[in-house]
Amino acid sequence: MAEQIHFELVSPERLLMDVEAAHVIVPGSEGEFGVLPGHAPFMSTLRPGMISVFEDESQPPKKLFLKGGFVEVNAKGIVVLAEDSIDLDTVDAAQLDQDIKNATEDLELAKDALALQRLKPNWHGWAPCGKLSVRLERSKKRLCFA
Repeated sequence: MAEQIHFELVSPERLLMDVEAAHVIVPGSEGEFGVLPGHAPFMSTLRPGMISVFEDESQPPKKLFLKGGFVEVNAKGIVVLAEDSIDLDTVDAAQLDQDIKNATEDLELAKDALALQRLKPNWHGWAPCGKLSVRLERSKKRLCFA
């Protein structure tokens, strides 16, 4: 078996994933980067985007959409601290459509900066809704929902 790297995905609520992986592709704030076994230690912030976990090179990766967060790569492996995530294997396209619609309506109804600030915890990271809509459409096509 090829060399593996230990991967953990952690949210504020719980441990979301704990596996050995061949490699991981992460949406860093300065661009995507890959982590293989033996990678040099470093830390980075994460932008909203897709993380791909290749547990086995012969299989398709496990894909999750991250709201953002931090990543630490060290001798023990890679730890991603995510604000929130969506597992694309269990995504409900109808629910995501409704979430986008609700967020768009909330943003349109916000009359001032204070109202927008109150909404920010709910939509920051998933916004702008247009980008999420594009990603949703791409995901639907990949998942045969369209």
